[in-house]
Amino acid sequence: MKILAVDDDIQLANIIAFTLRREGFQVLSAHDGQAALDLWAQEKPDLVLLDVNLPRLDGYEVLRRIRAASRTPVILLTVRGEEEDTVRGLDLGADDYVTKPFSPTTLLARIRAVLRRAGSVLPADTLVAGDLRLDEDRQEVTVGDAPPAKLTPLEYRLLHVLLVNKGRVLPSDALIEHVWGYEETGDRTLLKQLVRRLRLKVEADPANPRYIETVANVGYTLTFTPTQ
Repeated sequence: MKILAVDDDIQLANIIAFTLRREGFQVLSAHDGQAALDLWAQEKPDLVLLDVNLPRLDGYEVLRRIRAASRTPVILLTVRGEEEDTVRGLDLGADDYVTKPFSPTTLLARIRAVLRRAGSVLPADTLVAGDLRLDEDRQEVTVGDAPPAKLTPLEYRLLHVLLVNKGRVLPSDALIEHVWGYEETGDRTLLKQLVRRLRLKVEADPANPRYIETVANVGYTLTFTPTQ
């Protein structure tokens, strides 16, 4: 599930993106209103987190243009606490309104509530592809009747985001940022090694994977190829 996070405070935008990626969301970031509209049109996200105070185009104008063409769920983020600003945002079609500062837990709860109201499918406690099952609470993966395999934190983050976005090709750079986080260092060599280790836990034949497929010069995708 894809979320577009728009804020001109780059440090806050990075924190929001990191929080969402750890929950399995795919995150796009923009730092001004025009860039936000361009990304929204190109990527068609499932939800937009939209700061009100933006350069080039403010959040209200971005919201107005989105609403002229789409019902994409939008949550406004602002430091303003005046009732008239809240009413203006809701009148323009915002689905919710969160005043800064806010906790990551509160933001996630509001996102999930808006997505539920919009009828979007949220990641479940157990994610499934074919006979592969990821238990999020235990951070274990089970394939068929085999015993569960415990995942390392990095393996769990990678498999989780692939399952949440199963069928979609995720670029290597996006996976690196999701798995290692914006504060840490990952690279394509480390990602390739991580994929190899994960395949050893989920693939009957890691050299001919049924689940984690390499897409040359792009990244990886999780699919399910039934046995013959």
